[in-house]
Amino acid sequence: MLAVLEQSEEGSGGHTDNTGKYLFLMLFKLGMDAAVFHLCCQKLNTSFLNTFSVSIVFADLAMTLCMAAVWLLGAERSPVSPCFSLAHISATFGALPLPVMCLGTLDYYIEDTCTGRSAFRKHLRNVVLTLLVWILAVIHSFCSVKAELMELVYETGKDVLMCEVEESKLVNFFIFGLFTAVILTMLPFWSSIPRWMKEADRLSESREIQNKQMSDLFTSSPSTEKKGSKEDYLEETILTRPPLWFSLTLGFTVFWTPYLTVSVACLLFGFGVPAYIAVNLLWFECTNSLLMGVVFWVKSKLQGPYSHLPENVCLWHVFWHLSKGTWQQHLPTAVFDPSMGERNTLYYV
Repeated sequence: MLAVLEQSEEGSGGHTDNTGKYLFLMLFKLGMDAAVFHLCCQKLNTSFLNTFSVSIVFADLAMTLCMAAVWLLGAERSPVSPCFSLAHISATFGALPLPVMCLGTLDYYIEDTCTGRSAFRKHLRNVVLTLLVWILAVIHSFCSVKAELMELVYETGKDVLMCEVEESKLVNFFIFGLFTAVILTMLPFWSSIPRWMKEADRLSESREIQNKQMSDLFTSSPSTEKKGSKEDYLEETILTRPPLWFSLTLGFTVFWTPYLTVSVACLLFGFGVPAYIAVNLLWFECTNSLLMGVVFWVKSKLQGPYSHLPENVCLWHVFWHLSKGTWQQHLPTAVFDPSMGERNTLYYV
């Protein structure tokens, strides 16, 4: 795609420099990514994608400062031109999605085999891999991009300076393909989705109550029995449960449908988005949720409902229970036994 940097008209003598507009776009992306990081990555964990999300925020900051310097100094005094900055930044961000998806999938899949390792070693590994991905992306941009200004002169006397910037075709195909797959998956179960969503909300509330009870050492057994009887009653109210793969897909769809819908609408209406804007934390978190859900489904089939996966905006455990029911898995609840003195004992109640 082509980025219009400057416009001028011979007749009127007007001149427009669009560098400030590109700086505004970068400021908008920096603010959006910072907000997404605050909302979706509140708990720092040892996953590769979480570490890479931190690097995206810092890369946005560096990109914004670079463009701000170019805008303040002007094209004549700046050591790098706006075209050079936009072209190489776009190529760098465009090279990120594929290696990040591969490394993120591998990281989640081998997570259980690395549970004995220290958190410091995992963080160090992720930092090294993150730096390696960025270095390779920067090298790719310098090897593949030729930042050259193109001048277009209209018959009316209008003169336009443009620069070629890269779009992320992988991100576009990923979003469009994922949106299509989600819609096709929902259609066969459309009539049952409202009932299942109501049950998922109840399970989420029950899980929050159970977490509060687990943090209280003086949880009484009568309340637990009351909860168990309530669960048994609600188990009987749901005669048909969704298959596990669809239940996890539903959990993903509930949170990410607005983002996918807006992104697909931009693609359909022809709104071109350069790679340095399209490759953002919203896309990374959506990809993170997808990869985590797939790995969670595979491990749930082999190991049961809970595996060593970090928290995510999609409530995988809740939607696992939506498919399998709550009677198959009872979480340990801390109960204080006076006869045991100061010993901490976990009873399955």
